[in-house]
Amino acid sequence: MRKSDHARRNVFRENVIHVGAGFVAKEHPLVTQTLSTLEAHLGRWDPNDVDIEVTLQDRGGKEQRITLRTTLPGHPQLVAVADNPDITRALCDAKRELTRQLEHQKSTHDPMNNRRLGRTTIRHPGRLRTVLTRRHAT
Repeated sequence: MRKSDHARRNVFRENVIHVGAGFVAKEHPLVTQTLSTLEAHLGRWDPNDVDIEVTLQDRGGKEQRITLRTTLPGHPQLVAVADNPDITRALCDAKRELTRQLEHQKSTHDPMNNRRLGRTTIRHPGRLRTVLTRRHAT
């Protein structure tokens, strides 16, 4: 990993991820390191506009609950929740759920039928040439 990637990831950890109630101070690096991989999914937005708050409820109980509240510009707040007695596993489950929600948001805003991309495929690379040839022949 290059130095610029490390610097960008550190900025992401410091500015975007906010560790809330329920975590002890020694767990903060683990939480930020685990959630820093979300940067790839949040790269479309400016890090100054993105906010992820992670909290832990019922610490030490049977079903500890980790909640990730994500604020993105122009989108409703995303909330991912995971219950698991193991904090690390619950954190990974919540991260996976947030990733799923982000991908869903992305797919709802991308155009479904982009005609320019849809004309040529790997199986039919000449399709675009055929369409262009037909247009010029008439």
